[in-house]
Amino acid sequence: MSGLRVVPTWRHGRERLYVCFPDGRNIAWYDREAARVNLLSEDRREDVLEALGPFLTGPVAVGPPPVPTPAELARLSLHPDDDLAPNRPGEALLVALDRDPAASHRLLRPDPRRRALEAEQTVGEALDRLDGAGWHTLHSVPLPGGDRVHHLAIGPAGLFAIHALYARKQRVVVADPMVTLGRREPQPLLRRVRADADRASYALTAEVHPVLALVGPTGLRLTTPPREVRVLTDTGLADLARPGGVLKPADVEALHAMARDRHTWSRV
Repeated sequence: MSGLRVVPTWRHGRERLYVCFPDGRNIAWYDREAARVNLLSEDRREDVLEALGPFLTGPVAVGPPPVPTPAELARLSLHPDDDLAPNRPGEALLVALDRDPAASHRLLRPDPRRRALEAEQTVGEALDRLDGAGWHTLHSVPLPGGDRVHHLAIGPAGLFAIHALYARKQRVVVADPMVTLGRREPQPLLRRVRADADRASYALTAEVHPVLALVGPTGLRLTTPPREVRVLTDTGLADLARPGGVLKPADVEALHAMARDRHTWSRV
């Protein structure tokens, strides 16, 4: 018997099985999703594979851990307080509601922040489902002056700054730059959507496409095609992932590493 033991753990939503000496020191780990056994010592290769035998689900690559990419090194050096990747959809609204659930909305009417939160959460959940297709999404990216990019999606089809708008049971009319919800007064919302994308482009030194995502509308009418802005419903956000070939995987990782750093956005 080798005396090695296998300890299952979860890191960032992915299962890893660590192979340890009796004193707790790691000698290897098995990443099921990557189908790879990473060895810290080639001398115990056979012992490690014997210990992992009952857990292996198919052919695996075996060898030393891969050399970190520049994007991975940047992520590892990032202070947790400056890392935007853990932000939940609607993070800023969740914090605001937690600090003051009533705020200034103490009249007998719905708090508009809760509808805005529902919109960001719905859009964020749709974008997070693209992760398996080589995409990364950052939520509630703070900009100087108190503004935010609701969602920043980075993937093979490029970069997209997405503004979520609650439109439940409303007919929406878009006449660039005005957006009209039901019987409400039109608002020049597309100006803000374009401005957010422009600021993101400046921060990342890469082209960022503006997107308006409507949550739950009963109808949508575009009087003319909006300039530069894509207008989608929350159920149509998967269309963003259909084109490809704009960014290579290494470019996606590098841009994600830059975008998740809070300091990247401090001067835009």
